[in-house]
Amino acid sequence: MTPMNQPSTIAQPLARYAAWRRAGDFIFLSGVIAVDPAAARIVRGYEDIPPEAATLLGRTGEFSTDVKEGPILAQSWYVLDRIRQTVEAAGGQMSDVFKLVQYFRCLDHFPHYSRVRKHFFPGEPPVSTVVEVSAMLPTDDILIEVEATAWVPLR
Repeated sequence: MTPMNQPSTIAQPLARYAAWRRAGDFIFLSGVIAVDPAAARIVRGYEDIPPEAATLLGRTGEFSTDVKEGPILAQSWYVLDRIRQTVEAAGGQMSDVFKLVQYFRCLDHFPHYSRVRKHFFPGEPPVSTVVEVSAMLPTDDILIEVEATAWVPLR
């Protein structure tokens, strides 16, 4: 499948650039954020992800806890799930992802993200770069952006 005819469930760009590209056996993903451009919706908490994902991530039902942890946990899940779907659409699987670059608005969110990442990479984790940035597009509601590189040999 080429980037031009991607299903809407994979990572979608917010502007005119490719969500992913194949270069030989490598798949390069642009940074993925927790936004569904087709629905013009930003993931802001547990209510914006499937209930089973929210339960898996530890939704407590306690407003004071969920309002603090929910945004970064839900955005982390959404971003990693879009990366998973994109890599699978390119013919691979999450274990083919060998490099992640993670951008955070606040590095204090990294431990929460790390908990979520373990669900997507239960075996050997990819090599990783973590960076704190002052802002991300399109709004200050975006807490994390992740770009990924996978090795998916042509078959």
